[in-house]
Amino acid sequence: MTPSGLLIIDKPAGPTSHDVVGRVRRAAGTRRVGHAGTLDPLASGLLLVGVGRATRLIEYLVGLDKVYETTVRLGRATTTYDAEGEVAAEKPVTVDEAAIRAALDAFRGPIHQRVPPFSAVKRDGQPLYKRARRGEAIDLPEREVTIHALDLLAYEPPLLTLRIASSSGTYIRSLAHDLGQVLGCGGHVDTLRRTAIGRFTLADAVALDELTPALFHAHLRPPEAAVGHLPRVMFNADEARLLGQGQRLPAPDDAPPGDVAAFGPDERFIGVVTGEAGEWRARKMMSAVAEE
Repeated sequence: MTPSGLLIIDKPAGPTSHDVVGRVRRAAGTRRVGHAGTLDPLASGLLLVGVGRATRLIEYLVGLDKVYETTVRLGRATTTYDAEGEVAAEKPVTVDEAAIRAALDAFRGPIHQRVPPFSAVKRDGQPLYKRARRGEAIDLPEREVTIHALDLLAYEPPLLTLRIASSSGTYIRSLAHDLGQVLGCGGHVDTLRRTAIGRFTLADAVALDELTPALFHAHLRPPEAAVGHLPRVMFNADEARLLGQGQRLPAPDDAPPGDVAAFGPDERFIGVVTGEAGEWRARKMMSAVAEE
């Protein structure tokens, strides 16, 4: 039997997200593995990995809020906005803690930020990092993100440590770069660790370096863990069967709108169902918790 479920990995700095998928494939004994979002090689921390049928639920994890802890090195801007890039500018660091706290106010709440030039975001069908490597001038795309919380944990010049709770899609590298520009001395990410994704924390994770087949099975969560943030709706056996066949069902007036986690008899997870126009419509149905 090929397992299906959600694995919460604590990635060390160094490996790519694709490297993590390779390690999980070997431990799980299946190639049907995918990760939700990407964690840069420089970064450590949480990466959510779907296995088997649960890979169909990854889209429900990508948009979850994130929490990071990062060390920003002031006085030096780099081409990649992190410690791996070439130095683009250097200036002495003369700012005090009060100036930093004042500058942080501008980065809380909804903000607009430009993606880093060395990123996988595509412009005209090509990843920005490929154009940046060729030295091309790039009109960096801008996006709106939300910084829910931004706390200064420590400041020992030229290093400052921040805890950031943000919406999905936030580039911590861009935040560090922009903060350095506001302070007038430049800055880049020196270290970065993702400590939470939605309701998942490091306490839920298994360290990648310790992953074995036995630990994989011990830490694998059922597929419904990937949609635990969605409203939960129960269906009887006939309703579950009809939804599994792709048929629509009438929904009650008080049904939650949008996607819900659907459960059948005996609390069995049957998939994700969408409520719209007074009907339930199947979106991602699980015919079984495990597959052959």
